[in-house]
Amino acid sequence: MTQTRAEAAASFEGRERIRLFCALRLPPETVQGLVEWQRLAFAGARDVRVLSAAHLHITLAFLGHRPVGEVDAILVELREAAASAQTPLLSVRRYRETRSVAMLALDDDGGHAQALARDLQGRLERLGVYEPERREWLPHVTVLRFRTRPRLHPPLPDLAPFSPSDAALYHSLLRSGGAQYEVMESFALGGR
Repeated sequence: MTQTRAEAAASFEGRERIRLFCALRLPPETVQGLVEWQRLAFAGARDVRVLSAAHLHITLAFLGHRPVGEVDAILVELREAAASAQTPLLSVRRYRETRSVAMLALDDDGGHAQALARDLQGRLERLGVYEPERREWLPHVTVLRFRTRPRLHPPLPDLAPFSPSDAALYHSLLRSGGAQYEVMESFALGGR
């Protein structure tokens, strides 16, 4: 269940800064398909951490540790960017590993996800809460984490093209077992 801003703010008593990111949420059937694929594709993989359903999303902008007092302004910009966005249509292009994560890179039919990411990142940069990354934004879903690159070559998941339902501001809580993500508030794409 999604918390209201007041409930979220109350839960941060005594903390000045919280770790935040903005992301597109995946439709439930896409998440279910990804979880089933992960179970089969990584069944024998060693020394990897398969990400849970709650961790599957498409990051639009990672903000890092921000003062709690900035949350309302960030939500305004996220709401406006989401309202003016055209709903993306995404599909799986390829599996890719970096130094510490494995991801599914996505095709962005019509470039609508790219346009939303650019718009939101520009808004957040002007607000002073986001620093642009060096490389161009790539729509992807992170599916594994690891310390040593496993160099896996799993078959791609058989997922139908999908459209994210909304964009959300997430609070990332760092725990001994890994990060826990909580949606602070979400907004429908295209003002729906």
